[in-house]
Amino acid sequence: MTRRLEGKVAIVTGASRGIGAAIAAAMVREGAQVVLAARKIEPLRAKAEEIGPGAHAIACHTGRDDAVDDLFAATFERLGKVDVLVNNAATNPYFGPLMNVEWSAWRKTFEVNLEGYFRCARAAARHLLGRRAPGSIVNVTSVLGQMAAPLQGVYGMTKAGVISLTQTLAAELGPSGIRVNAIAPGLIETRFSQALTSNPKLVASIEERTTLRRIGRPEDVAGAALFLASDESSYVNGQTLAVDGGWTTT
Repeated sequence: MTRRLEGKVAIVTGASRGIGAAIAAAMVREGAQVVLAARKIEPLRAKAEEIGPGAHAIACHTGRDDAVDDLFAATFERLGKVDVLVNNAATNPYFGPLMNVEWSAWRKTFEVNLEGYFRCARAAARHLLGRRAPGSIVNVTSVLGQMAAPLQGVYGMTKAGVISLTQTLAAELGPSGIRVNAIAPGLIETRFSQALTSNPKLVASIEERTTLRRIGRPEDVAGAALFLASDESSYVNGQTLAVDGGWTTT
């Protein structure tokens, strides 16, 4: 074990399960103190206990300004600082033709997937700028933010917005030593994607197009997040790293 994040403090949103939980666990193994954030505290506490020392549970609805402020204030009180932010919390309440989406589902998707990312990124950046400290912000987007997303159009639009947000913040914050990058997963086997992964025909078609001939696991994304959070990526800024088994190469 290399302890690549020794002495670092990280916040990971959407961390009670799936990709976020895998990223948090990997960061703790690499020496970081990690705040696991999500809306419901009980699953967070259970996951933090499972991960072990170094994992801290703090409930937060990233779609609300006051909740994000409270998340960072609680982190500062408990751990003194933040060096790394992983924006991972996401929602996808509507699956179907874009023309039929209800405004309530549209607004909810943008609130969590894009506005929430910006709220957390701005809070982290302001803290790092105030400390005059370098840092890393990692935004989990999707390959659906880089192409047409039939039946998931609103989700795809928010993820495209995350890529644009990543590039702009990287340009604006880079001179201060704050790096901002993104990870674009393909299909990853989580509860969030269960509507897709539970369809054998759909999974088979995706595996056939994927050059590695399998769908992804949360741990596949965690490895990329570790790289972007650590000093190993100290000259990487404004980039979107596809973690999709080669799906976008075909």
